[in-house]
Amino acid sequence: MAARPLVTRPEPAAERVPPQETPHRPETPQKTPHRAETSGRAETPERAAALVARAEAAVLLSGTDPRVALAEARAVLAETAGGPCPEALSVALRASALATRELGDLTLAEERLQQAIAAGEGLPRRVAQARMSLVTVRAQLGDPEGGLRLADLAERDLTGSDLARLGVQRSVALILLGRHGEAVRHCDDAIESLDGDPKFQAGGLLNRGLAHTFLEEYGAAEADLSACASLARRAGLDHVAMLAEGNLPFVAARRGDIPASFERYHAAESALSGYPERLAAMRTDYAEALLAARLPGEARAVVERAVPDLEAAGAHAALPEARLLLARAELLTGDGHRAAATAGTALAELAGQGRSSWASLAEEVLLRARVLQEEPGHDLLADLLTCAGRLAVSGWTGDSHALRLTAAGLACRLGDLGTAREQLALLAGSPAKTVIRQHAAAMLLHLDGDRSGALEAAAAGLAAVASQADSGTAGVTTAGTGASGVGTAGAGAPGGHDTAEHTTRQQAAGVQTAGVHAARVHAARPAEDLAAFGLRTALGGGDPWTVLTWAERWRAIVRGTPPPAAFTRPPVADGTLVELVRDEDDLWGIAVGSRGCALHSLGSYTAAVEATVRIRYCLRRRNLRDAEAAGGLDHELESLGRRLLGPVDLGGGPVLVVPTGSLCTLPWPLLPCLRGRAVSVAAEGASWLAADRPSGPREPYGVPVVVALAGPGLAHAGPEAEMVVRTHPGAERAAGTRAGMLAALERADVLHVAAHGMFSPRSPMSSRITLEDGPLMAYELRRLRAVPRLVVLSACDAGMAHAPVDGAVLGLAGAFLDRGAACVVAGVAPVRDDEASALMTVFHAFLADGRAPAEALGAAAAKTGVGGFVCFGAGDERVDGTPERPDRG
Repeated sequence: MAARPLVTRPEPAAERVPPQETPHRPETPQKTPHRAETSGRAETPERAAALVARAEAAVLLSGTDPRVALAEARAVLAETAGGPCPEALSVALRASALATRELGDLTLAEERLQQAIAAGEGLPRRVAQARMSLVTVRAQLGDPEGGLRLADLAERDLTGSDLARLGVQRSVALILLGRHGEAVRHCDDAIESLDGDPKFQAGGLLNRGLAHTFLEEYGAAEADLSACASLARRAGLDHVAMLAEGNLPFVAARRGDIPASFERYHAAESALSGYPERLAAMRTDYAEALLAARLPGEARAVVERAVPDLEAAGAHAALPEARLLLARAELLTGDGHRAAATAGTALAELAGQGRSSWASLAEEVLLRARVLQEEPGHDLLADLLTCAGRLAVSGWTGDSHALRLTAAGLACRLGDLGTAREQLALLAGSPAKTVIRQHAAAMLLHLDGDRSGALEAAAAGLAAVASQADSGTAGVTTAGTGASGVGTAGAGAPGGHDTAEHTTRQQAAGVQTAGVHAARVHAARPAEDLAAFGLRTALGGGDPWTVLTWAERWRAIVRGTPPPAAFTRPPVADGTLVELVRDEDDLWGIAVGSRGCALHSLGSYTAAVEATVRIRYCLRRRNLRDAEAAGGLDHELESLGRRLLGPVDLGGGPVLVVPTGSLCTLPWPLLPCLRGRAVSVAAEGASWLAADRPSGPREPYGVPVVVALAGPGLAHAGPEAEMVVRTHPGAERAAGTRAGMLAALERADVLHVAAHGMFSPRSPMSSRITLEDGPLMAYELRRLRAVPRLVVLSACDAGMAHAPVDGAVLGLAGAFLDRGAACVVAGVAPVRDDEASALMTVFHAFLADGRAPAEALGAAAAKTGVGGFVCFGAGDERVDGTPERPDRG
C-alpha cells in the first residue's frame, strides 16, 4: 500500500490524496438536487449579484475557516429560497461542499457538488467550476479515473487562470494513479501561470513536491514544500502552510532521514491538531514510511492513532487502506491474532466498496496471519493458492509470487511435494525478483536431496541482494515482493505496466538512500526469508560452521551489511562466542572458541523467553527489597543458565553472547556460569570472528577523554557524576541538558550519564533519556556525527531493546552502537539509585585501572552484588589501550 501524503484543498488549492493505484469505480449517477420551494418573487439583478458575491466569498473562505464558510453558504442557500437565483445556488452549494470536505465528510461533499452541477444548468462556467472541485473529492472516494474524466469535462468551459487551477486539481488524480511526471508538468504550468494567485500557486507547489517525492527527487520535493509553506504564511494561509509542513515527515522518512522524520512528525502533529482527518491522513502516510524503514513498532503505534479519526471523518477510501497498513504492522510485530482481525475488517470494507484488487491484498495479510496461528492444513494451502491467483489477476504480481513461495513452503510441510514442486518450478522460471527465483531454485534443490546445492543457490540470491544494494537498485522492484507479504505491498500500481509512470512509482515506493537504514529497506523480507531458509537447511545438516555462517548472513541482511563469507576457523585470541538461533520454537546455540565450533540443541525458545520474563520480574521485586523474590530469582537464573549454557564449553577469557529475539532482554551477566566474567552482548558475531585479535598486552593510544553528566530527579545522580570526574584523571563534568549531552557525545571517548531512562517497547525509537530541559530521544542519536567509544547509561531500562528481526536491535543502546560506539553499558532492569551508584563507583575504579568495560562490569557486579547492567557491543576493548577495530554493534 502506498502512502497518502497531504495535499491542499481543491479550493483554493488541491485536496490531500492517497498516491496509490485504486480500482476503477464507475461514475455514479448524479442526484437531482433538492430545489427549495420559491415564493415566485423575481430576484433583482443587484440582489442576485450580491448573493453570488457572498457565495464566492464563502468559497474562498472554505480553505481557511470552513465553519464560517459553511455558515455563510447556508445563509445564502436560505436566501435563495426567496427567489430563483441558480448561479448563487450553484456557487453556495459548491462552497458548502468545500467546507464540508474540509471538515472531513467526503460523501456529503460529493453530494453537494453534484447538486451544484445540477443547479448550474445553463451556466457552463459554474458547472465547470463545480466539476473542477469534484475532481479531488471523487479521487478521494477511490475513483481517480473518474476524477480525470470530470477534469476533461470541466476543461471545455474554463479559460485563463481557471484552466491553470484545473491543472493543479488534475495533478491530484495523476499522483493517485502513479503518473507523477505528468503531475509535475501540470503543476509547472499552473505555478507559472498563477503568479498572482498565492492560494492555487501554493497548492501547485504542494502537489509538485509530492510528485517529486515519488520520483525520488527528494531535494526538489523539500524545496517545493518549503516554498509552499513560506508562500502560504506570507499570504496568511496558515492552513495550507500546515499541510505543506505535514508532508515533511513523510518525505524525510522516504529519504531515509529517520531523526528528521520524527522531529517533523511531532511538529506536524501539533500544527494539525485542529484538523483530525488531515492529521489522521498524515499519520497514516508517516506510518507507511516507517514500515518501509523496518520500524514496524513505530509504524503500528502511529497508525493506531489514525484509524479512529478516519472512522469519525467517514473517510471511506482511506480507512480500509489504513487498516490494511495496521494489519501489516501488527503482523511484522508478531501479533498474528490482531493482524487477522484488522485485515478481516479491511477486507470486508474493501469488498463492500467494490475494490476487488485491494481486497485481495487484505486477504493476503489475513492468510499470512492464519499461517502464523494455525496448524498447517490442505484448506489453508488451497486458500493461499487461490489468493495468489487473485493477486496476479489484480495486477499485484510481486505479492502473487511471494504468496506462491509461502504456499510452496506450506505444501512441503504437509508432504504435498507435487504441489510444492509445481509452484516452485513456476516461480523459478518466472520474471519474479532474483531473490524469489533463487529461493524457489534452492527449495527445489533441497527437495531433490541436494543440500549443498540448495545452500549455494540461497547464497547466490543473497549475493544478488547485496549487489543491488551496492548499486542502489535494490528497491527497484515490483510492488510488494516481500516473501512475507507484509512489506509495502501496495507500493506500486497494479498491473505491472512498463510505463515510465508506473516504473518510477514502484522505485519511489521502496528506495531510500541513508546507508544502513536504506539497505534494510532494500533487503526487506524476501532476503530475510531466503536467509532463514539457508539457516534452516544448515541446521538440518548439523555442521556448526555452516549454521554459524547462515546465522550471521541472516543478521547481516537485516543490518544492511554484505553477507559474510563462510566461517571455517576459530578465532586467534582467547574468548568464546555464544550465538543463539531459532527455527520456529527450536532453540540452538553455537559456541566458538579456540577449540573450534560446536552446535547444541537448547530446547524450547518459548520456554526460555518465559523464564526471561520471570527473571526480569523477580529482579524488579528484589530491587524493591522483596526477600521472597530474591530466592525465586536465584532459582530461575540457575535453571535458565543450565538450559542455555550448560552444554556449552565457555573456556576462559571474555564471552560474547549474540542472543535471539526476546532473549536480548535477559540480564546475561547474572547467570551463575557468567557471574564475575567479562560478558558482552551484541547483535551479531561476524565482527568478533573477523577482527584481528592478537593476544597479550597492546600499546595504549592516549588518555581517554572522560565526561560525566547528571539528569534531574535522582538524588545520587550528581554525586555519581562527581565520582566519575574524581576517578579519571582529566575528566570533566558536563551540563545535564540536551545541548550539554549532545556536545559531550561528539567529543568524549567515555561518556557517563546518570539519568532516568525509559524504554518504549511499542515504539523503541521513542525511548528516551530524561535531562533537565527535556528528553533526548533514541531517534535523535541517529544524526550524531561522532559518538564516544564507551557510553555508560546509569539509568533504569536504558539498555532494554527490541529486536523485530535478529540483527536489528532497537532502543537506546542499539542507537549508540549503530552510530559507531564500540560499547554501551546500560541497565536492562530497574536498579535502586544507591545500588547503581555503588556499582558505578567500583566499575569506574576498575575501568581507570585499565580493565576493559566487560571485565570491569563483571568484577564490579561480583564485588557489590548489584546486577541488572549489561555490556553491549565490544566490551573486551580497553578504552585506554586497545587500537580501534571495526565496529561490531
